[in-house]
Amino acid sequence: MNYRKKFLVAPGSHVRLHACDPGYTDPPVDKKDASKQIETLHQRMDDLQFRLYAENKRSLLICLQAPDAGGKDGVVRHVLGALNPQGCRVVGFKEPTSEELAHDFLWRIERATPKRGEIAIFNRSQYEDVLIVRVHDLVPKSVWSQRYAQINAFEQRLTANNTHILKFFLHISKEEQLRRFEKRLDDPLRRWKISEADYSEREHWDDYMLAYQDVLSKCSVEHAPWFIIPSDHKWFRNLAISQIIAETMDSLGITVPHATVDLTEIRRKYHHALSAERKDRE
Repeated sequence: MNYRKKFLVAPGSHVRLHACDPGYTDPPVDKKDASKQIETLHQRMDDLQFRLYAENKRSLLICLQAPDAGGKDGVVRHVLGALNPQGCRVVGFKEPTSEELAHDFLWRIERATPKRGEIAIFNRSQYEDVLIVRVHDLVPKSVWSQRYAQINAFEQRLTANNTHILKFFLHISKEEQLRRFEKRLDDPLRRWKISEADYSEREHWDDYMLAYQDVLSKCSVEHAPWFIIPSDHKWFRNLAISQIIAETMDSLGITVPHATVDLTEIRRKYHHALSAERKDRE
């Protein structure tokens, strides 16, 4: 199945998250099949990243948004962990610092965008300023309601400068979120991730879903599309995102640059001499 088409939020569409099944999987594919496909996709991603780095003409920005326990860290580890750290950077956006609050809301985002040849992954992103800010009334509606257009303009500028953008909303059910919280409580290695805020924020679930719906409806555009990824099943989430990233990068036509030196001359001057040196040692 072509997951790029399946999970794409078509520009201009009006999203209703209750109509999107967070527990969806692709029936012909099971967890074992997915594991094999993911391995192949990761090999493609590794090759394409090498080409992107060598070409040094464009960059890729991947934005991850999700409710708490939605799987952003899991995607970074199990999907994007296949990439070479030398050309890949993960940026987590938490509560803004005093310095960041002294600037416009996109200032800290701008500073973290990828340079040519690089892939940047945003764990949370510029969309926090129309999500948590909206749900908790941190700024007036007259302020945050203008930010959709500002974000679209920002992303348009990035695209015009050869940064390709993919945005993934990891869609989980409220019930699955609670199950994941319970697993964290039972796992000594994951208890550190639990806070009271995780549970208190559940009271705002419906408000967050309405805020996400507006983000997905107003900010999925051709040059910076949103994808709604069913994420109750982690293995399927990883498969869908891996395929979308690999196919998107493949579609860019990334090419390895030609050598900048005279290869014939290099062989004449060095290769033959080194071959003779090896023979002498033998």
